[in-house]
Amino acid sequence: MTETDIVIIGAGLAGLGAAAAVRDAGRRAVVLEASNRVGGRAWTDYPAALGGVWFDMGAIWFHDAEHNPLVPIARTAGDTLLRSDEIRKERTFIGNRLANPAELAAFGNAWADYEAAADALIASRGDASLAEVTRQRPNDPWAATIEAWEGPVICAVDAGRFSALDWRRNALGGSNLVPDGGIGAFVQRRLTGGLAIRLNTPVTRVSRGGAGGRVTVETPAGSISAGACIVTVSTGVLASGMLAFDPVLPARVLNAVQSLPMGLAMKVALRATGPDRLDLPLHCSVDRILERQGEPLMPFQCWPFGRDYVQGWIGGSVALDLAKAGEAAAVDFALSYLRRAFGGRVDRLFAGGASLVTHWDADPLVRGAYCYAVPGSAHARDTLAEPVSDGHLMFAGEACHVPFAGTVAGAWLSGQTAARTALAAIRRQGFAVE
Repeated sequence: MTETDIVIIGAGLAGLGAAAAVRDAGRRAVVLEASNRVGGRAWTDYPAALGGVWFDMGAIWFHDAEHNPLVPIARTAGDTLLRSDEIRKERTFIGNRLANPAELAAFGNAWADYEAAADALIASRGDASLAEVTRQRPNDPWAATIEAWEGPVICAVDAGRFSALDWRRNALGGSNLVPDGGIGAFVQRRLTGGLAIRLNTPVTRVSRGGAGGRVTVETPAGSISAGACIVTVSTGVLASGMLAFDPVLPARVLNAVQSLPMGLAMKVALRATGPDRLDLPLHCSVDRILERQGEPLMPFQCWPFGRDYVQGWIGGSVALDLAKAGEAAAVDFALSYLRRAFGGRVDRLFAGGASLVTHWDADPLVRGAYCYAVPGSAHARDTLAEPVSDGHLMFAGEACHVPFAGTVAGAWLSGQTAARTALAAIRRQGFAVE
């Protein structure tokens, strides 16, 4: 049996943030990661299908860069941060034509009205689904599109299953930055220094209630005893039961986990086989105005950083259905969506080209993209972040943070908060590694 001050389960952003806080406090931490890499859903790959360029399979941006704790780390290290909002050109379609300036202005102005309608509905009911906000605006021609952006595209869940209050609690402003070379590469390069990380070490059981609040975690390689434990796995993994707790978790924690199920966002990248660029500028985003509520929205980033592919995002139940149907179905869906705007030239341009489809739903160590709160359960994030066993057991991750839910910043911040609570717990007990 190995002993340490704090044992951390998971080497994603929350686990790394927690471990950094313990290190900076002069205490010892061991991070146990079931997979063969750090970063969790921040994963930069170099797929042959896209010519070996860096590609973020999960997280992409530093959201709300002006308040994002990872931005100063990148800048201090001298990393190049690309201003996504500034380099991106935008094209919005209505039917098979581009929206005109007056329509784009009206669409842009409609967001504030939609948010105000959500706030009014929440004030009167306490909470509601995001879809109900849209239903309250039958004469708003932009409401269905806003719903699709804020529900399936951004939050990875159909609006009818998603808490409007959770959406409003996690509304972010500011700019979005992209670390050159990818977020996953940044994590490995800048956030692992001085940390004791054991890869390929899944935890099967967490037992608490030992002398002085001591916690023991079991792995196939043996057990580790610590003054406190911080669990950073996804709510999908917690709900699956693959990680056992002894004694069982309090009902409030179990209810919080059930109230924060995992949504799914899927990326589909298509590599061009010809010189046509669909009359679009490089690094161009393409989306459309929806005709009706519930219609799927698949925005695309075309020719990012001057590359020869397009990548689309699809979320919610459509992504789940495509994941079940297989990669060919996802590629066909993406092509059909592009065809609505660009016609048959899409088929000629991508004929015989390689493709890439992400599969976060199929990863047993994640089980989705990130979590959402069901209507009426927006405060489940706060509950999940509360101490268990006087702080000797803590949960952290994107599920546990407001207002950065669903982001790498939220995971990092929640890990650091959990570490501070766990450190206070072991100090109260006078815990020291023997």
